[in-house]
Order: sequence, then structure tokens, then C-alpha cells
Amino acid sequence: RSNLPSNLNKALKKTRKYIRDKKTLNKTMKEVFIKTNDDLCKDYSVDTQFSGSTCVTIILTKNKIISGNAGDSRAVMGRKINGEWKSIDLSHDQKPNNPGEKERILAHGGRIEAYKDENGGDFGPPRVWLKYEDVPGLALSRSFGDEVAASVGTISEPEIEYFDIT
Repeated sequence: RSNLPSNLNKALKKTRKYIRDKKTLNKTMKEVFIKTNDDLCKDYSVDTQFSGSTCVTIILTKNKIISGNAGDSRAVMGRKINGEWKSIDLSHDQKPNNPGEKERILAHGGRIEAYKDENGGDFGPPRVWLKYEDVPGLALSRSFGDEVAASVGTISEPEIEYFDIT
């Protein structure tokens, strides 16, 4: 909870151009999420084999909202459109059945399917599993920690989106 903001602040203080240059900011945010995940997984006081966390981070600039999301946490803002307040998603859930996410997990030897009920029917959302074992059963495709799921393609790299402040 505290390492990501600290790591991101350190990276952004190196130069202010990160905020203005989209390509550099994207690279920096991805590096910070990955570093934070690596640091967490090296902290032996925390069991990250089967546990982890999702994360959504917002950076506000003078005229932009930048969202970085790993997992299924959600950032939402209110925007007045034609005199009526609307909710605008600032992040999207990374689920194992999303096409790009599914492709990556299958390419890493993972399996994606829902829990099975007593009759063998699907029960609940699609989940990430090891190819031949019913673990970990993660219902998302990006997170911090979750090292068993990471062995079959879940990642900590965020999806980054930009929104204009009006």
C-alpha cells in the first residue's frame, strides 16, 4: 500500500517530463508497478505464493487524469454531461477471459475455466489455474504477488489510460 506511491514519487521526481511525455510516463509506470511487485515477492515476511492484491493508481495533472490498473480494482469519476451527472470508468478490469489476457495466460501454460458445480457445470467467473492442478483459481489476470498465478502468465504490469479534465 505504501511502496507503490513511494516508488512512483521517486521515479516521477527524477524528471518532470514524465508527466508531459505519454510514452515515457507509460514506461515509468509499468517499471514502478513491476518493481513494487518484485519487492513484495522478495519480502519473506509476506506470503505471496497464493495471495496478492489488485491496484488502481490515479495521477492528476493540470488537464489529465492518468489511471494505472493491475487487476479488478476500479476507479470511477463523475462528469456532468448535458446537465446530467454520469459515472465514467477510469479503469477496466483485467479478467482471464478478456482476449489479450487469455492469450497470454494460455501461452504461459495456464488454464482458464470457472469452478465446477457438483454436476460439472460452470459456477462463477472464469479463473486462472495451473494446467494440471486446481490452483490458484484467481478470478483476475493481473495483480501484485500471487506468485503461483504469475507462473502461468498473470502479471503486475498496469493498463494505463488517459482522460481529459474539462
